[in-house]
Amino acid sequence: MNSQSTAVMLEPEDNNMIDPTPRSAATPPPFCRVNDIHAYYGESYIVQGVSFNIHEGEILALLGRNGAGKTSTLRALARLDEPQVTHGEIWLDHKGLHNMKSYQAAVEGIALVPEDRRIIPGLTVEENLQLAQIVEPVGWSLERLYELFPRLRERRKQEGVTLSGGEQQMLAIARALARDIKVLLLDEPYEGLAPVIVDEIEKTLRIIKAQGITTVLVEQNAVRALNLADRAVILDTGTVVYDGSAKEVLENEALRAEYLAI
Repeated sequence: MNSQSTAVMLEPEDNNMIDPTPRSAATPPPFCRVNDIHAYYGESYIVQGVSFNIHEGEILALLGRNGAGKTSTLRALARLDEPQVTHGEIWLDHKGLHNMKSYQAAVEGIALVPEDRRIIPGLTVEENLQLAQIVEPVGWSLERLYELFPRLRERRKQEGVTLSGGEQQMLAIARALARDIKVLLLDEPYEGLAPVIVDEIEKTLRIIKAQGITTVLVEQNAVRALNLADRAVILDTGTVVYDGSAKEVLENEALRAEYLAI
């Protein structure tokens, strides 16, 4: 295993310390900062020193070819057990998440909507949403969620797993918003959806952004993601090869051809 895997992270009692990164008065600290994270699946070294900032209220597209480490980076941010983060720091709103478990990071405001959506079988749409609100902190009310997703109101008594793919994606996002979140992590939200449904999801994400929620979007449909996003981070074999405006990526044909194959 790479020697970096043995690096020591901060002790758990430091989770709530103030982010020590020096900043000038003219440059406020980023809302979320990923600093030199390294992560493994067993012996497989997947995330290899990834660093980037996420600004409050923006949509950040996290892009790259298959196997670039995008989903693994999202999972690391959400503090899931795999991949195992062996080195680096993750700060959200001045709090260190890097030694937290996933449930602790969720309390601090991180919400991951995975590619498979994880709708709970045997529960209706409304029960899936209510279950997300059993433990504090609670986010959007059911009424507010139904205003955002009218289809879910129509199907609130239907079993969640029997919804269409697009409706399940809406339910997965609504379930995340049912918690009091600061950063929404979306893994391949357009996968398998018709263009008209993708349009609906994008409209929803713009509304969520207008409510001040920060979003990180992993998506193979890079052009659609870039047209939606404010900024983009591109990964290649577990490292950051681009960090800048989404518009610049759209205008840079050589960059897109080399790292996104578009």
